[in-house]
Amino acid sequence: MKKQKSIQSFLGIAAVLIVLNIVGSYVFHRFDLTSDKRYTLSEATKNVLGNVTEPIFIDVYLEGNFPAELRKLQTESKQLLEEFNAYNSNVNFLFIDPLSAENEAAKMAENLFVNGMKPINISVNDKGKQSQEMVFPWAVAIKGENRAKIQLLKNAMTATTEDKIASSVQHLEYAITEAIHKVNTEKSKKIAIIKGIGEPNDVYIADFLRTLKDSYFIAPFTLDSVATNPQKTLKDLQAYDLAIIAKPTKEFNENQIQVLDQFVMNGGKSIWMLDQVQADMDSLYNSTSEMLAYPKDQSLGEMLFKYGVRVNPDLVKDEMGSPIKLAVGQQGSETVYETFNWKFAPYVVSGSTHPIVNNIDVVKFDFANSIDTLKNNIKKTVLLSSSPYSVKVGTPSIVSLSKTIQEKIDPKTVKMQSFPLAVLLEGNFTSVFKNRIVPFKTDNYLTEGKPTKMIVISDGDIVRNQLDQGFQPMELGYDKWTNTLYGNKEFLVNAVNYLLDDNGLINLRTKEVKLALLDKEKVYTDYNYIQIIIVVLPLAVLAVFGFVFTFLRKKKYTK
Repeated sequence: MKKQKSIQSFLGIAAVLIVLNIVGSYVFHRFDLTSDKRYTLSEATKNVLGNVTEPIFIDVYLEGNFPAELRKLQTESKQLLEEFNAYNSNVNFLFIDPLSAENEAAKMAENLFVNGMKPINISVNDKGKQSQEMVFPWAVAIKGENRAKIQLLKNAMTATTEDKIASSVQHLEYAITEAIHKVNTEKSKKIAIIKGIGEPNDVYIADFLRTLKDSYFIAPFTLDSVATNPQKTLKDLQAYDLAIIAKPTKEFNENQIQVLDQFVMNGGKSIWMLDQVQADMDSLYNSTSEMLAYPKDQSLGEMLFKYGVRVNPDLVKDEMGSPIKLAVGQQGSETVYETFNWKFAPYVVSGSTHPIVNNIDVVKFDFANSIDTLKNNIKKTVLLSSSPYSVKVGTPSIVSLSKTIQEKIDPKTVKMQSFPLAVLLEGNFTSVFKNRIVPFKTDNYLTEGKPTKMIVISDGDIVRNQLDQGFQPMELGYDKWTNTLYGNKEFLVNAVNYLLDDNGLINLRTKEVKLALLDKEKVYTDYNYIQIIIVVLPLAVLAVFGFVFTFLRKKKYTK
């Protein structure tokens, strides 16, 4: 009877397991037990993965003997990629150690560096002992001839290693999904770089253009033809999805303004990077270390005012300025340099959770102007602002290099506040030519626009990259004088992606991931106590259990 019941139980369990396996082959589900649901893929990611019908390979260069901090990033990357693969088996990944001997470390490291995947040194603090680890925190998504780089570690300047890891993990799903989307989707959106407005030479915005070229069609678009055929110029511009107006120095005439205005009215997106004051660092490097900063006008004020913002002809001087290196003397044949706080280059830390600026590095401005937002029906979002320790300097005025770096401001006597430097505008804009005679007649003229978006930035130099000794463009945001990399490129690329994003990928940047990281200060303070807890206590418990078990066993069998 007992044997029969055992057989029945066995057959019952076997039957349940068979049914579960059959059901499991038709029903797919993975359980995410994390509190922040970090392994639950967003709908935008699922949509991207759903369109992957051919194999995509992701090479991840995060293999090796890493310190604990980087192992966390390695583990999180692997687990997230496993989720991608579980959802769509066409997404394959491989972890590679680029510095292993069998991979010809020197050759592979050089190849990665040439392709823009620069290594970084991670400082590891182990009980007060500092060590440096060189790693390549990158991955590459590959589909046929298409390749897309994935930056796995955000190298924030002011952050600790733990904060960098936490920030990077939060950024992982967006970074990987964007790369998969990039290699799996043919480019379709077109960007016009507006020319003929006294804009910088292409070599000074080359890194920005190169970055955009990976995802979008970009082309120069001159407004010179407005003089002869404004209707055709407007029609040609409307074939583009986004217009970028970067640091114009010439005034716009009425025909050019109407072309840009009607482009906006018909739903065209735009980014405006404007200087309302003539001031630049080169003008300061003279015998007096002074320059005259004076207002300049591109005749765009009325149009932007109608849209809901005003870029003021002033300079924002921020106590939280960016570092600047200046020669202070000679030591033998060597020039001695010191680092100073340059207050006319606001060191802007984003405090917003908007997807454009959420979790980005510090952005550096140069001779920025304040922006006023005006009341109308347009939704306005301040993306970046100066610190609360800022003042406005009216123009015209004399800017002195030596006085600015030496002056001390008493917050008790000087009123300080934060000023908007970059603003996003969304909605149905009203034409600047409403109730006015238009410069030229055109078909489909609109006074009330279709829904669209634009971003206004009060600094034309935010897009400017420096040149190396061979006069080749360097990475946007990199300052060769202080060896500092700012978040300018990430901000501008995010801005473009937000304006042209139809599938909501950019919103993944707002995903919150909370890592349970060790409190190192507490670990160092209670190191011996923790050792006892995790080493001695388990052994003591095991010994007590063994003693009690042996005692009870002897007592039972000696009766």
